[in-house]
Amino acid sequence: MTDAPLVRLVDDDPDLLEAQAQALHLAGFRAETFTDAASALDGLGRDWPGVVLSDVRMPGMDGFQLFQRIHALDPDLPVILLTGHGDVPMAVAALKQGVYDFLTKPVGGDTLAAALTRAASNRALVLENRALRRQQQDSAARETRLIGQSPFMQHLRETISRLAEAGSDVLILGPGGSGKETVARAIHRQSPRRARAFVHIACAALDEARFEAEMLGTEQQGRGPRQPGRLETAHRGTLYLDEIEALAPPLQARLLALIEARQIQPPGTAAPRPLDLRVIAASHADLPRLVQAGAFRGDLYYRLSGATLTLPPLAERREDIPELFRHFLLAASARLNLPVAPVTGAVKARLVGYGWPGNLRELQQFAESHALGLTPFDPPAEGDEAPGLADLVGEYEAELIREALRLAQGNATQAMARLRLPRKTFYDKLTRHGIRPADFRPG
Repeated sequence: MTDAPLVRLVDDDPDLLEAQAQALHLAGFRAETFTDAASALDGLGRDWPGVVLSDVRMPGMDGFQLFQRIHALDPDLPVILLTGHGDVPMAVAALKQGVYDFLTKPVGGDTLAAALTRAASNRALVLENRALRRQQQDSAARETRLIGQSPFMQHLRETISRLAEAGSDVLILGPGGSGKETVARAIHRQSPRRARAFVHIACAALDEARFEAEMLGTEQQGRGPRQPGRLETAHRGTLYLDEIEALAPPLQARLLALIEARQIQPPGTAAPRPLDLRVIAASHADLPRLVQAGAFRGDLYYRLSGATLTLPPLAERREDIPELFRHFLLAASARLNLPVAPVTGAVKARLVGYGWPGNLRELQQFAESHALGLTPFDPPAEGDEAPGLADLVGEYEAELIREALRLAQGNATQAMARLRLPRKTFYDKLTRHGIRPADFRPG
């Protein structure tokens, strides 16, 4: 009976309540019984999987008032009201307010069972759709998750939240692999445009001969459908221009004209169509320098750079590296259907001691190699020796000291306390690794 539809019965007449419960049980329902409306509210909410069947005439809170309370909790939770008074205006008013059904006593068993079955099916469909939406949102959140607790990442999350609501165009700058697309998707997912398309354009791959077709679409050929362009697809959504610096100068001018016009006329259409989109551009280049050198249009740069985010290389937020590595390792292990490989001391030393010039992309590749059991270290150059245990331990120790000083903002006393080291030992290690607390003080 666990799969039987759940019905919450509410009636102030205990005998009638018991008889209704028995009848529903015989008809294949699970029944919960309550003799007053107030207690029937316990446990109801957006995830409650059943239907409420209530009498209207009850002392205290009546059936209408119970419905209004339930409707405030979840407008999609079906409530069926029963009354012994054939009041048509009352039924019409109840249905207009959102009551699922209104039945007059005495109601036949088949009629009641049919109404409850319809309501239960409706509730199951609502909950299934909500679960699917949550899965989609969770998937989107994983795709755009901004991992890390460094001061920069905390500030970045706050900034993204403000920009998402503001709706302005955004320019994201940062070295390759620093997470520019992830930030762009996070802005889109948190914005009012989240239900619309996020259209990614790799500017380096845009060909002058195909630019019009790519951006505006192609006219219908024969009986085939017209192919919409990227701009039309991004209408009411977000247009993401990746590596904007790679766009050829003639295309820079054409793109600027298109996004400033805020309307397009695709081939084969009779009139221009409105174009409502948010533009997020990304670049790893020094765009102001390119503008000065005449290699990038100044008007396009100023059009895109109303709000500018600059992402640092991974080496400048080292405290986030262990958490990022765990995230990439778990994702790789799940995708490859492999057990999660243990994070050894050598791997930890690599995480904290290496410069990661490839940033997040290189760290992700390192995590995938580790998940596959491949050697996580670069082979030594010819004539060089691989680092020994003492070297790896030394790198790890030095990074732990640097991290303690970063968290203490260069205060040596606080860093010593965090590491639980005596003063002499602490300063000996500073000397050995060439670390200066002053380098970690703000300003």
